[in-house]
Amino acid sequence: MSAANNDKLKLYGFNNLTKSLSFNIYDVCYTENDQDRKKYIEYVDEQYNSERLTGILMDVTEIIGASVLNIAKQDYEPQGASVTLLISEEEVPLYVLDPSCNKGVVSPIRENLVGHLDKSHVTVHTYPESHPQNNISTFRVDIDVATCGTISPLKALDYLIDSFDSDIITIDYKVRGFTRDMDGHKHYIDHKINSIQNFIASRTVNRYILTDMNIYQSNIFHTKMKLKDINLENYLFDMEEKSLSKEKKDNIIKALDREMTEIFYGININ
Repeated sequence: MSAANNDKLKLYGFNNLTKSLSFNIYDVCYTENDQDRKKYIEYVDEQYNSERLTGILMDVTEIIGASVLNIAKQDYEPQGASVTLLISEEEVPLYVLDPSCNKGVVSPIRENLVGHLDKSHVTVHTYPESHPQNNISTFRVDIDVATCGTISPLKALDYLIDSFDSDIITIDYKVRGFTRDMDGHKHYIDHKINSIQNFIASRTVNRYILTDMNIYQSNIFHTKMKLKDINLENYLFDMEEKSLSKEKKDNIIKALDREMTEIFYGININ
């Protein structure tokens, strides 16, 4: 098995390597009572409705150098939203475009369409969450970007991180399949990578605790990120920090940190 690390590698035929990025973020917030929890869910549901998420995915598509073929979006009850974009590496001429594709123009009568996935697609799903026995509410966003060819979903990482209040981030990246050079040799990857962190801006890396779990021989890369500092003002919903006692503030910070630590490590702390 060989790795293609030369940007000028000449291929025989189409580059059919599939590069898949799964981007998962959590935003956590202190919500003191049932009313606050309900209002928080309503707030994030409005902030990240399917229309805004569609705009984010359109930007991602532009950043990675792809073209939109079709969009399907849906807002759910009582909360949550999903968006699917079918994309192509190059612009597809109108005369060969399938009639079911809307080229990104979503009319009211089409907004509930179920999107189909092809070699290249971008999807997003949101999951606002709270519990009556916990004063911490969370908002999770799952984004998947799968590309085929020379375009890379890694180019959109910084934009995605900056698009959300990203307290905890989990990123998975893998390259599948193979492509052949002019001599017929298989190449299982066409770019250099030893960590997803290589593709994240240093200004962002410096704000997080990061850990990697990579399987290099299988071209599988995994990075988890946890925000280092808790600025309490950014985590209070419908209350002001100056109205809280020092003991109250310390307890809230402790509860926030516990929630973030549990999510980061995937365990419950007793």
